[in-house]
Amino acid sequence: MGNLYDYYAATDDAQAIALSENEYGAGTADPFGTIGLKGVMPHEILGTVESRLTGVPEEQVEADPRFCELLNVDGDDQDGPWLVSLTDTLRDALAEATPERLEDGVGQDSELMADFLQRLAELARDAGPQRRLYCRMSL
Repeated sequence: MGNLYDYYAATDDAQAIALSENEYGAGTADPFGTIGLKGVMPHEILGTVESRLTGVPEEQVEADPRFCELLNVDGDDQDGPWLVSLTDTLRDALAEATPERLEDGVGQDSELMADFLQRLAELARDAGPQRRLYCRMSL
């Protein structure tokens, strides 16, 4: 069984952590439009996506303090789940991107990745500047 990655929006880090710890309200409907996708690790793909969408070098993207910032691990917690933040620049670039531009952001022939980016862009548009994007990772 592989890792699971759930992408969602929240108003701030505290709300994102609360949602992550509650597993989206312990059985209630997710109010934030979670996008789940097995195997899409944010730190391995989203730096490249943000770089391609914005024209900013990948090293600069990854230097952003919010790029995959780990928000919820205390001490020796190695078993997860883990919560990381995504950058506001990525949120804004996704929200503004056309479907064709999102395909360019994939950088490879992958229908699964193109579909994922389309859904992540929809989440970014829905989030707007009022909310931030997050990824909850679990085993």
